[in-house]
Amino acid sequence: MPLPPRRIGILTGGGDAPGLNAVIRAVVRSATTASIECIGIEDSFDGLMFPGRTRRLTVADVTGIHRVGGTILGTTNRGNPFAYPQRDSDTPLDYSARVLENVNALGLAALVVIGGDGTLAIAHEFQKRGVPIVGVPKTIDNDIVETTMTFGFDTAVAFATEAIDRLHATAHAHHRIMVVEVMGRYSGWIALYSAIAGGADAALIPEIPFDLSRVAAHINARELLGARSSIVVAAEGAAPVGGQRLVVTPTRPGLPERLGGIAERVSRDLDPLTEKETRHVVLGHLQRGGSPLAFDRVLATRFGSYAVDLVQRRRFGVMVALRSDRIVEVPLEMVVGRSRPIPLDSDVLQVARNMGMCLGD
Repeated sequence: MPLPPRRIGILTGGGDAPGLNAVIRAVVRSATTASIECIGIEDSFDGLMFPGRTRRLTVADVTGIHRVGGTILGTTNRGNPFAYPQRDSDTPLDYSARVLENVNALGLAALVVIGGDGTLAIAHEFQKRGVPIVGVPKTIDNDIVETTMTFGFDTAVAFATEAIDRLHATAHAHHRIMVVEVMGRYSGWIALYSAIAGGADAALIPEIPFDLSRVAAHINARELLGARSSIVVAAEGAAPVGGQRLVVTPTRPGLPERLGGIAERVSRDLDPLTEKETRHVVLGHLQRGGSPLAFDRVLATRFGSYAVDLVQRRRFGVMVALRSDRIVEVPLEMVVGRSRPIPLDSDVLQVARNMGMCLGD
């Protein structure tokens, strides 16, 4: 019978999300209970490519961090070891062999990788090269397949909802249209949920190409009924019928594209269509920061604890996931290369329509 693992590594990759520290804490505390040593790897896979970027994590190191935003290990979404970007060249470098060497040099029996689709895809490649991997899904966008929800989403929606609540007051005072841009990349989960929670009048999401004339007609109809202000929530990946999403920085080798600008575009175009003063607000990285809410703390803790259980049972090449009210494992190969947009038959979309919200179609 093989000996139980005695040392594991843990890293966080991709964009930060409220709850990352709660996962780290859960992994360290659960591993320590099982007499497993934890090695923290800094700045995602960068910590396995460059010297001096790892450290031992003890229970004392993680005490109280579950309530703190960000990640004590640091993170990056630009550190793909298989295609590491160079500042002055479009030709990335392959540092994967160096990562494999350092995993062996550190004596890691397994690697717990906390990240979104990009980070988990990298982890899957290392799993195929012999590194025992347990993945933990992380994204405020809530777009990872095979899990009902990801931690960080609830906190991001709560912040966006609070922002919408505040904008209602100023929009009403000045009789304006306020367009709020939220994150989400190619899915509209944050936009739709915050729009419903915040009582927005329109929501533009990537899953439904929008016709701005329909949004304007909806706002004008509200005006005739006495509503002198309106709130429009726009996901950063939303696009008009027949048009393209707005890209701030295009994809480069080793670097994902960056989206943005939809709120400004919608605000500018709505103004003449409605003859109402229109302003826009971009919530941006404010949605990523701050202390995680209770739901995200609990979900992150459950994920981290279960990840250690999987390590002890040598269940590798898998991702922990939430299915209904249970934590389960799913093969990484079922996750990578896929995303989870809002289904067009979703009851949440129907709820938005029932509430009189315009979706631009």
